[in-house]
Amino acid sequence: MPPRPYLPGKTERPDEAIFEPLKEGLAPGMAPEDLAQSAAFLGGMQAFEQGYFWEAHELWEAVWMVLPPASAERHLLRGVIQLANGGLKARMGRENAARRIAGLADTALREAFLQGQDRLMGLGPEDVEKMRNRARNFAS
Repeated sequence: MPPRPYLPGKTERPDEAIFEPLKEGLAPGMAPEDLAQSAAFLGGMQAFEQGYFWEAHELWEAVWMVLPPASAERHLLRGVIQLANGGLKARMGRENAARRIAGLADTALREAFLQGQDRLMGLGPEDVEKMRNRARNFAS
């Protein structure tokens, strides 16, 4: 990770090349279970937990792009990407944007778990709720 989280308009944007080693090996057709163990997915989880919301989004987007269209896992990734985006907006003091994006995240995450799975890519509803709270309550 960069020395500090990227905040558009406030800090210097990191060179995106630093993420490339984490994205290596991602390919369409990979099983969601394998993607859940990828450096990009796990790096996104670590970045999110540390408040590096923009960086988490960058890593998770690479995973999202190789998931099958309309799959539960793709909905999950869309939801957590939106949680990261909402956390970034909250951190930037853009509360209205953070609330609007939280609604988009909620919709995607509901869709992800509609098929009744307890866990997707290692995440259950309780994990997602913790992430939601982290993004919502993040203070700069």
